[in-house]
Amino acid sequence: MAGFFNKLISKILDDKQIDWDQLEADLVASDIGIRQAMSIVDELKDLGRKVKAHEVVEKVKAHIYDVLPADKPPLLPPSDGKPYVITMVGVNGVGKTTSAAKLAYLLKSKGYSVMLVAADTFRAAAVEQLERWADRLDVAFVKGAPNADPSSVCYTAHEKAVNEGIQFLICDTAGRLHTKNNLMLELDKIKRTLQKHNEDAPHLSLLAVDATTGSNAMQQAKEFSKAVPLDGLVMTKLDGSGKGGVSVAIYRELGIPTRFVGTGEEPEQFETFQRKRFVEELL
Repeated sequence: MAGFFNKLISKILDDKQIDWDQLEADLVASDIGIRQAMSIVDELKDLGRKVKAHEVVEKVKAHIYDVLPADKPPLLPPSDGKPYVITMVGVNGVGKTTSAAKLAYLLKSKGYSVMLVAADTFRAAAVEQLERWADRLDVAFVKGAPNADPSSVCYTAHEKAVNEGIQFLICDTAGRLHTKNNLMLELDKIKRTLQKHNEDAPHLSLLAVDATTGSNAMQQAKEFSKAVPLDGLVMTKLDGSGKGGVSVAIYRELGIPTRFVGTGEEPEQFETFQRKRFVEELL
């Protein structure tokens, strides 16, 4: 998207007429969504005079900034002494398990106690990956037997977290294809099982999406939101070619805000979403 704006600005500075159709097409290609692109172009047209280079950029920035929600407050453990439960969902390959570990690192760096739960029990590689992360980060870890019921693993982990005074419980759930109905039923069962311990659990349900996948991320958000209420996105791989424009479209269409972003492989390359910074880097 940034490359597109550089080209557009060059055209304007060369005193050439803006091709509004091309502008709209390029905005759509940036993954911010068709309605968003049309709205931005209409606003620029309404200026009623030749648009200057800086006006194009600033107008787009202002529009996207206004669409996105205000930054969320930092996560805090409940005052009742029970753990704050976070479930991670998402398809395989988007960085879901790694994001669960990075979130654990972020919370631990703030002084909180954290427990990671390997509830992706049908994929041995995911369990092993999360266990390695737990060892590396020196945080508590719970896993079940191979192919164990994921909800029972979460239930056991919650009991353990209560007994040990853990403040944040992060459950890494299965990441099979989002079109599989049994996975959606599994996620709903995990939620219902956790609520036997605490009716407010999970306190936060996060969907990990790959910033480079564009419209696929939107489809994943639609499908997962049918199975479990989603409280936010974790936008991964923002260090690559993707700039996360699809997060704008997902929020506008589904009302799911981006809560965290991953910008690299290291655990510290993970942070809370900041609206102003995101818009600046997007453009």
